[in-house]
Amino acid sequence: MSNQGLPDYLKMAKPNPMENRSAWYKNTAQTYAGIMLWFVFWNEVPLGSGLAPGSPYSGFAGGMLSQGLLVAIFGVVLAALLCHFLFYVVPGMLGMKTGLPLYIVGTSTYGVQGGFLMPGFLMGLLQYGWLAVNAFFAGVLLCAPFGQGPGSVAHAVVSSIWAIVAAFMGVKGIKYVARVATFFPLIPLAILVILVVFSIGGVADFDSQAMIDAGAAVEIEQDAGEAIKAQPALSTFGVLALICTYIVGFFATAGAAGTDFGMNNRHAKDVQLGGLVGIAGATIFAGVAALLIVAGAHGSGKAGDGAVMAATNLMGDVMGNPKVAAVFMYLLAIAAFPPACFSSFIAANSFKTTLPNVKPFISCGLGTLAAVILAVTGLAGNAVGVFTIIGASFGPICGAMMVDYLLSGKKWAGPRAGFNMAGWISWAVGFVVGAADFIPSLAGKIPCPPMAAFIVGAVLYFVLAKAGLEPKVVEMTPAKSE
Repeated sequence: MSNQGLPDYLKMAKPNPMENRSAWYKNTAQTYAGIMLWFVFWNEVPLGSGLAPGSPYSGFAGGMLSQGLLVAIFGVVLAALLCHFLFYVVPGMLGMKTGLPLYIVGTSTYGVQGGFLMPGFLMGLLQYGWLAVNAFFAGVLLCAPFGQGPGSVAHAVVSSIWAIVAAFMGVKGIKYVARVATFFPLIPLAILVILVVFSIGGVADFDSQAMIDAGAAVEIEQDAGEAIKAQPALSTFGVLALICTYIVGFFATAGAAGTDFGMNNRHAKDVQLGGLVGIAGATIFAGVAALLIVAGAHGSGKAGDGAVMAATNLMGDVMGNPKVAAVFMYLLAIAAFPPACFSSFIAANSFKTTLPNVKPFISCGLGTLAAVILAVTGLAGNAVGVFTIIGASFGPICGAMMVDYLLSGKKWAGPRAGFNMAGWISWAVGFVVGAADFIPSLAGKIPCPPMAAFIVGAVLYFVLAKAGLEPKVVEMTPAKSE
């Protein structure tokens, strides 16, 4: 085999040697668990979609609990399994079998030239969306004890500083953050356990209809003087679809990044167990815990406001002490800082690789500026909207990678010449389907857009590959690892 005609980044690619790999519980599981224990994720699960950026009220009367606790729990379990089996396993197996990172493995599905941009550059770009969401909600928690919320000067300042410092640490000081980041997921884990213990007694008395009635009566005044109210309660299918939209969209980029996690695994069992524990297990634990906290707080009568559905906004009621809630808020915010740094680190590495002639200060600086704008304006507070776009972007990528893997005999086919149009066309159509809610003529017509994007990406790639749109595989001999 030869590397003639390959770009330098492929010629220099070195597989991670087996001696550098370790068991699933030493890398994959704990890293993914840290992502799924992030307070922004589980805090939004009961809401599904906030009535306004940073609002503790759901955009639908009764939120994800409108059809009862069991339906919501089933939705979380279903979404967790979809994340593991459809979005993570194939990227993880590709990383394990090749020992190569995502931006190398992606050259099979998108071509030697196309793979440099997709999924490499796109992964880095979307990390600033993650950074924006992190900064916005960290600002919410840090300012809440002082009565300052989204839209206030205090929140804008705190969110901006948070994003800038995290971006700087991600580029320059990630090794220092990594030394303690392993232990930070224990903070939200402990807080979730404590809140569940203190609220579980009220779960049996939870009344979903009372929550629907309370949610329907909420009005939030806007700057223009108009008030917004929650939409009618969702049906059982609507609840399941929205929970899956939120969780799958949240996880989509992390699923594709399974390639980078998989290259640190020793065998297929490591890939599977790392995902089942760190992804499915952690998602179910965190999501169900948040639902139990909200249902228990309202069922026991502890909740001071019958319409509040954000778990963090109920901490004071559950614990019976606002000072304890303030401490919990700061601890959750602190635990969210390493993920913000890691998002910035991934983005910086992506930009350095795909934009080698642009100084990182400029490329990463512009990305950070975009994150600050999203956080300050409150756009990042629409977590469902942000994660829907992320799901639209990476849903078809994960779908196409899965089909490419299966068509190649459950292995990496190798880099394909130029642009693989089967991958690019399937991505473009899948993205439109995944972003349907942002297109007026399609809004509300496609249930669970991230999953629809995955399916469209997978089906189209299969059809286009069979139609001969895949370019030939370019021979490649990976560089020897030192």
